[in-house]
Amino acid sequence: MRVNKTYSCLPAEEKGIHIINIRAIEDIGYDQHESTLLNSLSKNPDADCKYGLYFRDGKRKVDYILVYQYKKSSAGRTLARRAHNDSTARSTKQEQPLPGKGVQLEMGESEPHMDYHEDDKRFRREEYEGNLVEAGLELERDEDTKIHGIGFIKIHAPWNVLCREAEFLKLKMPTKKMYQINQTHGLLKKINSVIQKITEPIQPKVAEHKPQMVKRLSYPFSREKQHLFDLSDRDSFFDSKTRSTIVYEILKRTTCTKAKYSMGITSLLANGVYSAAYPLHDGDYEGENVEPNDRKLLCEEWASYGVFYKYQPIDLVRKYFGEKIGLYFAWLGVYTQMLIPASIVGIIVFLYGCATVDENIPSMEMCDQRNNITMCPLCDRTCSYWKMSSACATARASHLFDNPATVFFSVFMALWAATFMEHWKRKQMRLNYRWDLTGFEEEEDHPRAEYEAKVLEKSLRKEHKQKEADKEKLTWKDRFPAYLTNFVGIIFMVGLTFAIVFGVIIYRISTAAALAISSTPSGRSSVRVTVTATAVIINLVVIIILDEVYGCIARWLTQIEVPKTDKNFEERLIFKAFLLKFVNAYTPIFYVAFFKGRFVGRPGDYVYIFHSFRMEECAPGGCLMELCIQLSIIMLGKQLIQNNLFEIGIPKMKKFIRYLKLKRRRSLDHEEHVKRKQRYEVDYNLEPFAGLTPEYMEMIIQFGFVTLFVASFPLAPLFALLNNIIEIRLDAKKFVTELRRPVAVRAKDIGIWYNILRGIGKLAVIINAFVISFTSDFIPRLVYLYMYSENGTMHGFVNHTLSSFNVSDFQAGTAPNDPMDLGYEVQICRYKDYREPPWSENKYDISKDFWAVLAARLAFVIVFQNLVMFMSEFVDWIIPDIPKDISQQIHKEKVLMVEVFMREEQGKLQMLETWKEKDKKKGGNCNNHSPKLPRSHSGSLSSCHSYPLDV
Repeated sequence: MRVNKTYSCLPAEEKGIHIINIRAIEDIGYDQHESTLLNSLSKNPDADCKYGLYFRDGKRKVDYILVYQYKKSSAGRTLARRAHNDSTARSTKQEQPLPGKGVQLEMGESEPHMDYHEDDKRFRREEYEGNLVEAGLELERDEDTKIHGIGFIKIHAPWNVLCREAEFLKLKMPTKKMYQINQTHGLLKKINSVIQKITEPIQPKVAEHKPQMVKRLSYPFSREKQHLFDLSDRDSFFDSKTRSTIVYEILKRTTCTKAKYSMGITSLLANGVYSAAYPLHDGDYEGENVEPNDRKLLCEEWASYGVFYKYQPIDLVRKYFGEKIGLYFAWLGVYTQMLIPASIVGIIVFLYGCATVDENIPSMEMCDQRNNITMCPLCDRTCSYWKMSSACATARASHLFDNPATVFFSVFMALWAATFMEHWKRKQMRLNYRWDLTGFEEEEDHPRAEYEAKVLEKSLRKEHKQKEADKEKLTWKDRFPAYLTNFVGIIFMVGLTFAIVFGVIIYRISTAAALAISSTPSGRSSVRVTVTATAVIINLVVIIILDEVYGCIARWLTQIEVPKTDKNFEERLIFKAFLLKFVNAYTPIFYVAFFKGRFVGRPGDYVYIFHSFRMEECAPGGCLMELCIQLSIIMLGKQLIQNNLFEIGIPKMKKFIRYLKLKRRRSLDHEEHVKRKQRYEVDYNLEPFAGLTPEYMEMIIQFGFVTLFVASFPLAPLFALLNNIIEIRLDAKKFVTELRRPVAVRAKDIGIWYNILRGIGKLAVIINAFVISFTSDFIPRLVYLYMYSENGTMHGFVNHTLSSFNVSDFQAGTAPNDPMDLGYEVQICRYKDYREPPWSENKYDISKDFWAVLAARLAFVIVFQNLVMFMSEFVDWIIPDIPKDISQQIHKEKVLMVEVFMREEQGKLQMLETWKEKDKKKGGNCNNHSPKLPRSHSGSLSSCHSYPLDV
C-alpha cells in the first residue's frame, strides 16, 4: 500500500507552467522539525496572501475559485507524512503536485469504502485541472480549511493569458489617447452648473460618479497593438471583474473527455464533480482595520438604507458586478425617478376627488334619505329590501377614484409610459458610451450542460448507424414531447388560476348569503365590506403561493425543452414565468373590472350558479371602488410580503441553516476552529447568485399594477415609489453582503424585458380605456348630462340609472321572507340597469337608453385608444433614441481612432523611407569601392549592406 502524493494528472513533460510552493512542501512533511521552528518565528502566512485573495506567494491574485467535496479521514495527514518520507528515494520523474496545504490520498488507503462515483469525480477533476494548466492558467489547491470535507482550487490568469483572451473576446480597453468631452455652452452650461450644485448633497461620494471632462479612447485589445494601450500598471490594467470574466470563458470552453464525452465547467457542476465555481469578493465590507476596497465602498455609499435619498453609483456597480447587473440597477433607478412625477400627479388627482366629494350631485342624491329609494333584495329569500341611502359611504368613497380627473390621469400615465421607455433608451445609450459598449454584439454562447448531455444521448443511440456524433443536434422532433408538455402544462396552470378565482367568487356569494341571514342590522349593513375584504385577502394569499409554485413549474418546463444556450434558456424561462405570473396576479382584478355585475340578470330572472347561487352585483356606486380595494391590497400585499419580507427572511433563514451545518462540521475538527477564514471560505458560505429574472419579474409585475388599472387607483405610483426606494437598497445589500460575487456579463441592453415593458404599455392604453368606459360611471354621466338632463346638471342622474320592478313578478320561492322589514309594504323596488318599467308594453326589456350608453362607451374606447396611441407614438418619434451629444462623441471617437492609425501608418512609412535612404547611401559606397565592375552589376551589389525590413 502506498500514498499517492499527486494532486492532478500533470506529467512533468507538460508544456504548461507548474508551480512549486515551498510552504506547500513544508505542509506535506518535508523537514518537519525545522519548518515548525521557522513557522513559529515567521509572520502569519495567511496575512501574506491577504487571507485568500492571493496565492501563498502573496503576488499572484486569485481570479476564480473551484470548490469540490472529498472524503477526508482523520489519519490523512499522518499517513501522508509517513508515505512521503518513505518515498523520498524514488525517481524524480514523478508527476508534479499542485501546491497546496492538503494532500489527496489514494483511494484504497484513505477511504477503503469510497464508491466508484467518488473515484470517477476525482479522475475527472484531475483531467480538467490538467487541461486548465495547458490553457495557461495557474492553479493552487487548498484542502486544509475550516470547512470539513471541502477543497478549494485557486485559479490565477497570468498576463499572457489575459492578453490572449482579451483579444479573443474583443474587449475594449482604454488606450493612451485622451480627448476632451464636448461641454455645453451658454445658458445650458449655467443651468447644468446650477443643477449640479443643487444635487451635490444627493450625489454618492464615489470617484467614478464625478462628471468626466476627459475620456480615454477605447479600442478592442490586440497583442500586436499593445503600444497603443496604457500598460504602465499591468496589475490594474485588467480589473478583477475582467479577470474573472476571462477565467470563466476559459472554464466554459475547457473540457475533460473521460467516459467518451466532453464536459465543460457547467456539466461538471451539474454532475457534482465540482460543487461551486465563483469569483472572489474584493475583501471584507465591515470590521476593524479593513483595507479600502470597492465592496466596502459600495456597502457604504450604495447598500445602506441611510443613503436612500442619494443617486446610485452606477459606474462603480458596473465596475464591480459587470454591465448586466449595472444595467438592471440603472433601469431600476430610472424607473424610480420617473415614478416621482407620476406620484405627484396621482396625489393631485386623489386630492381633487377629496375636495369635490361634497359637490358631487350623484353621491349627494344617494345619501339623501328624503329620496326614499327602495332597492330590490341582494339575494333570494334571506335578503330583504334596503334603502339606497345605506350605501352612502360607498358612493362617497367611489367619487375619490371615479371623477373627471381620472380620465386625465389615464391619458397622462399612457404618455408617461411612452416617455419612460424613451428616457430609458437614451439613458441606455449614454451608459453604452461611458462603458465602451458601442458596437458590441453578443456572440453565441457555449452550449449548456443539459443540451450536450441530450445530444450525447442521441448520438449514442445512432452510433451504430452514424459515427459523426459531433454533428448531432436537437431538432423539433426531439423536442416535440417537451413542447407538448409545455403547452398542456401552461393551459392547465391557467385553468387552475381561473378555477381558484371562480372558487373565490363562490365564497363571496355564499358568504354574502350567510351574513345576510344575520338578524343584527349592523351585520347586514357591513356584509359587502366584510365579503370584499376577506375575499381579497384570500386572493392575495393564493397569488403569493401560486407565484412560487409557478416559478418552479416554469423552470421545470424550460428545462425539459433543453435550450441550447443560457441566453435561450433565460428568454424561454422569462416568457413562461411572466405569462403564468401575469395571469395569476391580474385574473382577480380583471374579474372585478370587466365581469362582475355584467351577467346578473334582473329581479325575477336572475342568473344562477349551480342553480342555487345568484351572481353577485356591483354596489350602487359601481364596481370601481371594489376594483380599487382589490388592486391596492394585492399590490401592497405582494410588495410587502413577497418582495420585501421574502427577500429578507428567506436568505437569512438559508444563511442560518448553512451556519448550523458548518458548526456541526467544525465540531469534528477542533484544531482548525481557531484559524481565521480565508476569503474563498467566507464567500463559499454565501448564497449563490440565481440570476436577475426574479428581480426584473417583480418590477415588471409592479409596472403592470402602476399602468394597467391606474384609472381605478391613482395612488398606485406613490406606493410603487415608496416600495422601490426600499427595493433598491434591499437588492444592493443582498448583492454586496448576502450573495457570492456573480460572474460579470457584458450586455448593452436589458434584453427581452424591454419588449415586455412596451407590450404592457400598449396593453395599458386599451385596459384603461375599457375601465373608464365600462367600469366607471364616467360615460353614463356624460350621456345623461348632454342627452337627458333637463337643466344641464347632474340632478336626477341616479334615478335615471335605476329601473323599476314590480314585486309581484318575483319567481316562486325567491321573494323576501320578511317583506315588512323596512316597516312598510313594498310594491315597486329599484335595481341598477337600463330596462323598461313594469307598466310598459315590453316590460323589463332593455331600453333605448342602454343602447345609447353602450354606443357612447364603444365610441369612447375607440377615440381614447387611438388618440393616446397616436400621442405615445408622437412622443416616441419626437424624442431621439440617441442623445445628440452622445452621437457626436461616438463620431468623434471614430475620427480620433482613424487619426491614431493614420499617424501610426505615417510613422511606419517615414521609418521605411529613412531606411531606404540609408540603404541607398551604403549601396553607393559599395559601388565606389568596385569601379572595375560592369555598370549592370552594380545594382546587385547594393544588397551587400541591405537590412531586412519588417514593418
